[in-house]
Amino acid sequence: MFRSILTSRLQAAFEAADIAIPEGLDVVVALAADTRFGDYQSNAPMILAKQLKTNPRALATQVVEKLEVSDLCEKVAIDGPGFLNFRISPVALAAKLQVIVNESSVGVSPVEKPQTIVVDFSAPNIAKPMHVGHIRSTFIGDSLARVARFVGHKVITDNHVGDWGTQFGMIIHGWKTQLNHEALKADPIHELVSVYKAVNAAAKADETILETCKAELVKLQAGDAENLGIWKECVRLTLEQLERVYTTLDIKFDHYLGESFFNDALAPLVDDMLAKGVAVISEGAAVVMSDGSVKQEQDPFLSQRDGNWVPAPCIIRKGDGGFGYATTDIATIDYRVNEWKADEIWYVVGVPQQLHFRQVFAAAQRRGVTTKMIHIAFGSILGPDGKMFKTRSGETVGLLEVIDEAIERARAGANEREKDLPPEIKDFIAKTIGVACVKYAELSQNRLTDYKFSWDKMLSLQGNTAPYLMNAYVRVASIGGKLGIDWRYEQLPNECAFTEPAEIALAIKLTQFSEAVYDVLADHRPNLLANYLFELSNTFHSFYEACHVLNSGGIVLNTRKLLCQGTYKVLGKSLELLGITTTERM
Repeated sequence: MFRSILTSRLQAAFEAADIAIPEGLDVVVALAADTRFGDYQSNAPMILAKQLKTNPRALATQVVEKLEVSDLCEKVAIDGPGFLNFRISPVALAAKLQVIVNESSVGVSPVEKPQTIVVDFSAPNIAKPMHVGHIRSTFIGDSLARVARFVGHKVITDNHVGDWGTQFGMIIHGWKTQLNHEALKADPIHELVSVYKAVNAAAKADETILETCKAELVKLQAGDAENLGIWKECVRLTLEQLERVYTTLDIKFDHYLGESFFNDALAPLVDDMLAKGVAVISEGAAVVMSDGSVKQEQDPFLSQRDGNWVPAPCIIRKGDGGFGYATTDIATIDYRVNEWKADEIWYVVGVPQQLHFRQVFAAAQRRGVTTKMIHIAFGSILGPDGKMFKTRSGETVGLLEVIDEAIERARAGANEREKDLPPEIKDFIAKTIGVACVKYAELSQNRLTDYKFSWDKMLSLQGNTAPYLMNAYVRVASIGGKLGIDWRYEQLPNECAFTEPAEIALAIKLTQFSEAVYDVLADHRPNLLANYLFELSNTFHSFYEACHVLNSGGIVLNTRKLLCQGTYKVLGKSLELLGITTTERM
């Protein structure tokens, strides 16, 4: 990665020039904001000169004199009041391009210290359909897992499904009294949801029904054979449907360890936390309280009320003896640390759960857990009106409905553009593009912001959309077809000589793939890879318009072939890391 190498060389130059870097100042090299002046840039001399109260250009000159980058840069310019601009040399570009086209890593160096990372994402509830609210967790989590694996981390994906809790008392009662077995065979989840809604409404109107449901739940928790059998069947039917959804989306999990898996660990966990003083009894409940070890504004066990800091305890056992989500999550951390030897655990869960995870992480750390735990939060998907995305009847939009609609719309486009293709090929293209549109519409967004769901934007052939990126992939594949080349396997000669600015611009953009990959992991933001993909597609289209490939010859043709092959491989790998399947026909 040119950026990281230049950064380390620049830091070394400061040291060689005996210029002390104050604590808190990062000497970094970044992508150039204006490529007319260079490919990379750094304002470190200006910032440091201000702190040292010295002339910035003079300081920059001192640093450049000690800077050893002749193997990478054709020049390093000092512009303005000490601004450094780095121009990568054609020789260095050509060498990196060879690595991109010839190695399976596509030019991305493996991580220096591989970690075991558990990624917890998607997490739908048993006996309920997946809905649009699962899009963000599912797609972000899958992409992060792919990227982490790609750079060499050991990744364990766990779908922590909601398969335990009070709702099962109502479902079991409804199963026994209202279940339509034919409807269950036709659409299991729809029938289970219908049964739950009917019983829930009846329980609100009749206290005796509510008590009956509670009794059914108690029997389930006590291991009653009949109720346990009904619960297991609900889990089986739901997991079967979930697998169909995940197969359509090309998403795989290593484990489905739901809440029920940890049920037997909860009572011993609470006893242990009480014995070690991590938890205390308060008003009959076992809770984790503030221990005063951190500042009040950073303490997850305190909240501000009327200008005063008051306790905000984390309840791990209720006064009635029941356990909550926090208890299960702490037990889950124990398992992941002890059984899977996790170095890091990533929770891809919405913003509203921030306090929950702050408390759970803090409680686990007090118990001695040193594993790094990260809540990768995300915002909401909104409808065109800027409100939560719902159906006209006010129901939550089902995930399968969204996918099916996207595929149907993509099929209409395929029918229009590719009239002569066999139906099965059109179906493949429609599914590939439809799923890609939904995934990319999500992954191109900053995860922390809310965004509006728009069919027209999602399916557009222009702008930062999946069809636009896939069109670039199709175009470069078409060039290979006309040349009689399969870009996946062709071994091209090493000769490379850049003769046009568009060639250099594309080569530079291709070499920045590895930087984009590591940027994703630095802040757990797949949209940084999506942004890179959009820039790469734009750069390739500019190259395609400016540099003829098919009617060139000699070293010029070979150079352009290398650039096309590099584009094909980087586009393909980038889309794969976003969980998007490619197609060479649209």
